[in-house]
Amino acid sequence: METVNLYSRQHENSLQELNSKNLVTNKKIYIQLHLGDISDFFLERYDYFVQMAEKRVNRPTGIEYPIWCSISKYNCLKAVDKSVVYCLSVPKNEVIFFDGGKWDYVLNDLYIPKDDKDRENYLAYIKKLGVKDEFNFISGKYKGLYPEIERKIKNSWERIFDIDIWNKFSVQANLWQIKKEWIKHIVYPGENLFDIADDMEEQF
Repeated sequence: METVNLYSRQHENSLQELNSKNLVTNKKIYIQLHLGDISDFFLERYDYFVQMAEKRVNRPTGIEYPIWCSISKYNCLKAVDKSVVYCLSVPKNEVIFFDGGKWDYVLNDLYIPKDDKDRENYLAYIKKLGVKDEFNFISGKYKGLYPEIERKIKNSWERIFDIDIWNKFSVQANLWQIKKEWIKHIVYPGENLFDIADDMEEQF
């Protein structure tokens, strides 16, 4: 079975779930605690991500949200106070790969064009409507006024899974869960990820 090396920083409390259930999961309450006042904004986008992602990799029963991972040690958040980094070897068919740059379009409620020509056509189209910017169709001042454009924007978000360039800085990975058997190393604050995960090669 083909596997992929991934790295994910999580709160140290995840170790309790790992020890009791042999897995780590992500829940709505974790996101709310982590993001605080801005959690509602992100949860709305994460909910849409879940809808798209579960069409590509089956979401296990009871799993609420995916777990963000880096595909490279060089682009992984380091273990800081109250956190750990899980170094993983995951079956490739369990991984949801996506373009992190395109995900920024989703966070900004923007249309993801197929290419430069498609972007030109889209901007020309909304300009004909008298719209002065492209940021406000989903949650801004144009919300509800142009349902056709809103559908077009949301449909375009599926393109986050169309990866044009595979490199460790633009490609991100999600997992529905971290299984204990996938964990090769756990890195704690103050430890060197590169030393501990020296046996894990860079694949991208």
